[in-house]
Amino acid sequence: MRPPYLTIDLDKIEHNARTVVALCARHGIDVTGVTKATCGHPEVARAMLRGGVSSIGESHIDNIERLKAAGVQTSYMLLQLPPLSGVDAVVATADVSLNSELSVLEGLSDAARRRDRVHEVILMVDLGDLREGIWPDELVPFVRQALRLPGIRLKGLGTNLACFGAVAPSTENMRQLVELGREIEHAFGSALDWVSGTNSSGLELIASGGMPTSVNHARIGEGILLGRETVHRRAWPGTYQDAFVLHAEVLELRKKPSLPVGERCEDAFGKHPTVEDRGAIQRALLNVGREDVDVDGIAPVDAGMRILGGSSDYLVVDVTDARRRIRVGDTLAFSLKYGALLAAMISGYVEKVPVVAGVRADTGGASGGEGREPGGR
Repeated sequence: MRPPYLTIDLDKIEHNARTVVALCARHGIDVTGVTKATCGHPEVARAMLRGGVSSIGESHIDNIERLKAAGVQTSYMLLQLPPLSGVDAVVATADVSLNSELSVLEGLSDAARRRDRVHEVILMVDLGDLREGIWPDELVPFVRQALRLPGIRLKGLGTNLACFGAVAPSTENMRQLVELGREIEHAFGSALDWVSGTNSSGLELIASGGMPTSVNHARIGEGILLGRETVHRRAWPGTYQDAFVLHAEVLELRKKPSLPVGERCEDAFGKHPTVEDRGAIQRALLNVGREDVDVDGIAPVDAGMRILGGSSDYLVVDVTDARRRIRVGDTLAFSLKYGALLAAMISGYVEKVPVVAGVRADTGGASGGEGREPGGR
């Protein structure tokens, strides 16, 4: 019995990384490749590094430890703000961390001194997205106190946009970050290595020439993994969008009505789904569900198929207009959005299958994946 599985095309990830790194390099921007959507998958990190990223960014210490245990040698950035309870593990594991709380910096300082290390930090500034970060008018007094802490080195300033508050990066807010960096350098007489201004949401701003030249660092995940910028979710030119493909097996295939029969109530997830009456349709029941993946974030590779919905352990697909004849036991392929990719990578019920040149990387078996040209939609 084969579980649902996710093919991971390492060549396409490397290609996407090379494309994004080349763009950023033309504008003087260093790239940290973000593997958090893959839970720190070592082969994904290696593919990014082959593609030219200078370091790896992760949100969880466990994932950094996993990467190190697998022999992935690089500099590591902790992207999630360090918990006060975990400062020892952060200093022991990550080379750089993003920070916004003085008490945590004090804890990192103590942990670094105990290990006779210097831990580098990027101070995050909130430019309106209202997630993590120091408010701009609080930055100078914050830095004044941070610079007094031994064992801590201020590597730069950063900001996060287009995540919580969906504020897009712009020339104006990036200039604000640059000016804050200059203010810090002038006030304290020390140069910052990085102005870490953007993530995948900034690719269009970089390509258009609207990114201020002093922004010299980016943290890129989705732009490499899925080949998309994250303001409009458009496919990025010259990249693949199908480096990750979800595959699930048809367990049942029957012609049934499109409308449920009988008095209706809430579904298993407390919703009242809307159903279109299309008469009798060919319905395929697949061995993947909401405990494995974000059903709303996947789409059939075969454009003739339609996802009707899913329960905890099943996916229901209308295959009436499929391009090929579907049989019980067939495997259907699905593209994934970022949230669906994250859910599938987290799920212990979805097998992860890295492939190189169309061949399974760990066993040499065929992957069964479907290829597309870079930039294809």
